[in-house]
Amino acid sequence: MVGDLPRRLVAEAIGTMLLVLFGAGSVVAALVMGNGRLDYAALGIISLSFAIVVALVIYAFGTTSGAHINPAVTIALATGRRFPWAEVPFYIVAQLVGAFAGGLLIVGGFGRRAVVQGVGLTALGPGVSYGQGILLEALGTFLLLLTIMALAVDRRAPTGWAGWMIGLAVACEIFLIGPLTGGSVNPARTFGPYLTTSLFGGNAPWSQYGVYIAGPIIGAVLAVVVYDLVARPLRELPETAEQGTAGEIVGAREPQGEMAEAAQGVAGDIPVARQPHDEEIRDRVGHGGRRRWHLGHRR
Repeated sequence: MVGDLPRRLVAEAIGTMLLVLFGAGSVVAALVMGNGRLDYAALGIISLSFAIVVALVIYAFGTTSGAHINPAVTIALATGRRFPWAEVPFYIVAQLVGAFAGGLLIVGGFGRRAVVQGVGLTALGPGVSYGQGILLEALGTFLLLLTIMALAVDRRAPTGWAGWMIGLAVACEIFLIGPLTGGSVNPARTFGPYLTTSLFGGNAPWSQYGVYIAGPIIGAVLAVVVYDLVARPLRELPETAEQGTAGEIVGAREPQGEMAEAAQGVAGDIPVARQPHDEEIRDRVGHGGRRRWHLGHRR
């Protein structure tokens, strides 16, 4: 992976800090503007804020650390042999530290009002059981990781769309499970506001934190397993597979005749370059043509 470990850890910490600041912070802003009430329209604005900050963090730090900004993502990618297990604890610590820093910045901006509103923390809604909370968080994280696998990890994915689509996946899951669990799908996103609220004398529902650990990890790992079994090419993954490796890319059928000239922009005086055959393309990709993959960009 690009970059040395300390620099990547700093990127993860900053990215998770921004996620909590502008994501959980938007919850505080909505509650302040709504005098402590949060309706579904406000939830839509919160979802949009999460979507934008997730997308921007991926585009900013995706080529540095992978922009996991979520312990469940890190664990799931390691389970799918796309991230080294030896680095998982370091990433998780960086994410938790960044989430706490984000919570502190929310309090720094809103003051005591942020603590009264729980620093944008997530909690189970009325009538939602512990088991239902785990199920809902697992479903939301399943959608998130499925999007990550399809748009950021799979080499067949179109370029440039990963950040925005992953951000929109976060917004989508909040639309559904936000009223019931807060739509965290991220143990670090919940940890930061919980710890900050407790530090400043607020009441954080730590007894529910297990929901926001078990649900996201279960959903994330399940999504990686399902994607590998259903969507990726039917071939064995090498033991030393790089993050994002998802099989060979087979060359597209080359255009013929006038279509080939049009594709090359031929105006009558520029010869058309010879197109490599499928066998040549497969040979180039299959031997030394692998690339490293991150959540933001391809290299």
